[in-house]
Amino acid sequence: MPIKLDPALADLRSWKPRACSISKALEIVGQRSALLIMREAFFGTRRFELFVERVGITDAVAAARLKQLTEAGLLRREPYKEPGSRTRHEYVLTDMGADLMPAVFALKGWGDTYLQEGGGPLALVEDGTGAPVRVGYLTEDGREVSPDELRMAVRRRRSRD
Repeated sequence: MPIKLDPALADLRSWKPRACSISKALEIVGQRSALLIMREAFFGTRRFELFVERVGITDAVAAARLKQLTEAGLLRREPYKEPGSRTRHEYVLTDMGADLMPAVFALKGWGDTYLQEGGGPLALVEDGTGAPVRVGYLTEDGREVSPDELRMAVRRRRSRD
């Protein structure tokens, strides 16, 4: 079932999704390795070598993706130095990067449902109770709504009085 559209959007031939936020987001995290690096950052990975090992990518791919994610503001490079070694950098999740977590975990939930027989190997649960958690749609006041209650609307710009 497609999402409902405002009347102004109903004729799909009359408009194009210019400046699409989905397209802009995919320019940053649309590559498999970028999303898997972000998954690892959510899990607490910070060091280059561990990203390479856990994601299963080459040093060159890891360097390119980490540079891209850092330049976009999802990760921040911080220096560290182990005794007797030169100064190196680790990658720290920024607020912008952490805000991507629900989208990645929604993708995980979709994969658990449709691509993994019996669900995936990991479960997202509430820390205090162990109760399963899923990503959903919430109104600004925190009320959950179902997909059939959603509608895509043209954003109303606020006037600058």
